[in-house]
Amino acid sequence: MHTLFKSYLFGKHILVHDSVNKNENAFETLFSLANLFNIRIISGQELAEKEMIELASREIGVHVPAPFYKGFPQSVRALSKDALLFDQLVHYTVTYGFGNFSEAGHSLLEENFERIAFKENCEIKEFIILTEQEAVQKMGELVDDLLKSSRPINDVQYNLVKSYIDEYHYNISYCENKDTAIRLLLETKDTKYADFISIADILKVVERIQYECYNSQNIKKLNLKNQDRKFMKALIDAKFTRTEYTLTPYSNAIKECYERQAVWTGLLHHIHYKPVNELSEKFVQSIRSGKNISVLSSFEKAMERKDVKGAVTALVKGKGSGALLRKLNYILSRCKTKEDVQFIMSNMETNNPIILIQLLIQYATYKEKEARTFKFTKFNKLRIHTESPYEVNKRSSHISEVMRDYVKEALILNLKKIYKGRLGKVYIDPQMKKIAVPLQENTSMGGFGTLPRGTRIPIPVESGKKVRAFTYWEKVNDIDLSAFGISKTGHQVEFSWRSMWNRQSDAVTYSGDQTSGYHGGSEFFDINLDKFKEHYPDIEYIVFCNNVFSRVPFAKCVCRAGYMVRDMEDSGQVWEPKTVQSSFTIDGDSTFAYLFAIDLKETDFIWINTIRESGVAVAGTTSMQFLMDYFEAANVFSVADLFSMQASEIVENPEEADVVVADKVVPVKEGAELIRSFDFERILAYMNV
Repeated sequence: MHTLFKSYLFGKHILVHDSVNKNENAFETLFSLANLFNIRIISGQELAEKEMIELASREIGVHVPAPFYKGFPQSVRALSKDALLFDQLVHYTVTYGFGNFSEAGHSLLEENFERIAFKENCEIKEFIILTEQEAVQKMGELVDDLLKSSRPINDVQYNLVKSYIDEYHYNISYCENKDTAIRLLLETKDTKYADFISIADILKVVERIQYECYNSQNIKKLNLKNQDRKFMKALIDAKFTRTEYTLTPYSNAIKECYERQAVWTGLLHHIHYKPVNELSEKFVQSIRSGKNISVLSSFEKAMERKDVKGAVTALVKGKGSGALLRKLNYILSRCKTKEDVQFIMSNMETNNPIILIQLLIQYATYKEKEARTFKFTKFNKLRIHTESPYEVNKRSSHISEVMRDYVKEALILNLKKIYKGRLGKVYIDPQMKKIAVPLQENTSMGGFGTLPRGTRIPIPVESGKKVRAFTYWEKVNDIDLSAFGISKTGHQVEFSWRSMWNRQSDAVTYSGDQTSGYHGGSEFFDINLDKFKEHYPDIEYIVFCNNVFSRVPFAKCVCRAGYMVRDMEDSGQVWEPKTVQSSFTIDGDSTFAYLFAIDLKETDFIWINTIRESGVAVAGTTSMQFLMDYFEAANVFSVADLFSMQASEIVENPEEADVVVADKVVPVKEGAELIRSFDFERILAYMNV
């Protein structure tokens, strides 16, 4: 079986037996998995084979490069501030001063440190082993769930879908997400995937071609090669000639094209498009006529006349209630009468639960007259825009907090109506209240232990544990792991290569700045939560980031990141695979990534796992206030909320349930479905209707 499939299933706590020979090393393999990684096989023990040790080593990490301070963290704490500063300056002189990046640098001043044998208690990782046939079936189910979801998927998930289609000649009959369909369309050049997009989405196809092939995001300045022009012609022809389409000159699908009429005019001219039938002839003529018949045009004209009811009617009739919800603040802020508000509310109801959940989370942190932060994703990278004070004052689409609460109540009622009674008896572990639903995972990275953005994991500090964040890399000289404290007022305190010579303590300890790690470099942070709270009482959150100081995108190097839960007093090595809770590959066309955060008040670990569109070489140059939405995500709407809304009955005994939503091992009846926090695909499928 292809390594990509095995790697993906490893993240689902599944190992695959694909050897044709009888395995004679099952016991030795089971022992090694337990001894090295704390992996316990709970099903399929007889299928264990030694290749599984190699896979676990690759996914969790074994031979990780030593950090700048090899005796981290004890040896670091023993050095004075002057010694720490001197150490790093000497290293910078060798690398950036003399240009010597030939081998990883290490401290000149740290004293020898003798480590004791590893003796920490670690959480057991429970896995199952499937045969290759069972694994192929399981992957088919995962692919189906991803294709059923209307949410964009990340690169790892997309690669699974594409590779499964290629490897097993899988002929898909649906693809609810347009971004996925467009990527398949461009990679295969097979216009059958055009069935899953509308004619208006053709401009998104052009945008992706422009970005991937011509390194440009300006769709208004095209210079496509002949092969790309021919492909675009064939794509447009396909939308107008296939009998299964019911396009008319004034259908909503055609009207949507007028929202970007000038861009369409430029595209048709650039590819020298010639209509293939009467319908396409009318389309070309009307696009070039300059007359705008888009739904949004009718909506805006009604709003200019202060005809709220007319605007709402045009929007809902032409684009559905989802479009109304997306412009809710704008419309509500223009209401002059209670009758207008009631009319809007009566038209809000939708069958799209995704929009409702998104708005719930948005309104959870909404405050009147405060700056809003807009988060956009394009080409699987996050873009951020926070309103300036000028924009806040100029904006007229403010709504009161009373209105906000009124809207939230309506959204929840709509959600409950959509989801009611979809499932039978459901058991939900209380811990699932801290698991966020996967709403915007297309900017995330995949790997062992990754969970939906906003998910909270309790940190076991009462047992004397600390958090050790890590990153390690190859094929690039300098990657930096940084931590930023965020106070109640939004003030940021930086813990990074620039400041840690002066901030090293028993509360937060840094392994040193490695600037010559082309053949293998690593950086670590230790956070003692109790002592951190004492040292920095105003800080509420700690956010961990990765950035490539060498300005090489993550996609062009090898970089992994994650975290361990370690004892306060170290035993064993800096890197102990048994203690790794998550290890994932950072692989995106950017030099900056948000990894995870710690909520110091609740003592929770919070998943962020986001690639941000950026070419910055140094972290900390932008505000992180927008992350507050992610910090509240699980509190607003969790996996527990999702399944409780869909349950016909919530049961306390998992053996009575048709669906069990839990991470811990619980007894289940035969035929019951088990949903875990890392089952993104199943959760996505249940989120959609």
